[in-house]
Amino acid sequence: MSKADRPLPATRFSFRLDFTPGGRLGPGKVQLLEAIGETGSISAAGRSMKMSYRRAWLLVDDLNRIFRAPLVEAQPGGAKGGGAHLTPLGREIVANYRAIEAKTMQAGAAEIAALREAVALRDS
Repeated sequence: MSKADRPLPATRFSFRLDFTPGGRLGPGKVQLLEAIGETGSISAAGRSMKMSYRRAWLLVDDLNRIFRAPLVEAQPGGAKGGGAHLTPLGREIVANYRAIEAKTMQAGAAEIAALREAVALRDS
């Protein structure tokens, strides 16, 4: 196969925002927020990402402390079961993160394509 005919590598863009003096928002936390929004549960969201409930809960707690208001509200379990949902601010944070991601991909499309072309794919 000639170099011109070879397939390009898959490309995934991710970024992280570091808020000084504390707190980070990156692809994993945003994915967790999206999973909570989809499942209505911190534990189910964590399971879907192959993480423990404790790890998921600690990340949610961190997110809720970083921002001016909670991103996730949880209801304790019981006879009717518990659950969790994104607050309006939580939905806004996810939407803003994904918008930045999309705009960056669009703005950097030519450069990203050049980087993909430069990647040396190896036969397994």
